[in-house]
Amino acid sequence: MADSKASTTTTEAKPATASRVEWDDSKMDTNYANVANAASTREEVALVFGTNKTWKITEDKPVKIDLTNRIILSPFAAKRFALLLNGVLDEYESRFGKLDVEPAVKGSGK
Repeated sequence: MADSKASTTTTEAKPATASRVEWDDSKMDTNYANVANAASTREEVALVFGTNKTWKITEDKPVKIDLTNRIILSPFAAKRFALLLNGVLDEYESRFGKLDVEPAVKGSGK
């Protein structure tokens, strides 16, 4: 009788490795913003950034915001960005103190 051995191939699972990310900033612009807003649809989240240059706020003149940038993200990228930004702000507040961004009550002088 011929000795027949079944051929078996073993494949070892390789550990998952993180891809290396190379940040290319050769085309990056830098802009200052002291105003930001966001809106969304089912497919995207839009972030708009600008600068409030109004020195004297009066009831007869609107506050003028110069919009400079709009960033459009997928909802998944926006969620990851929100988590990242919250982590950065938590770290900031642990070093420099809590940021109070509660809306001011009208007429309170705040």
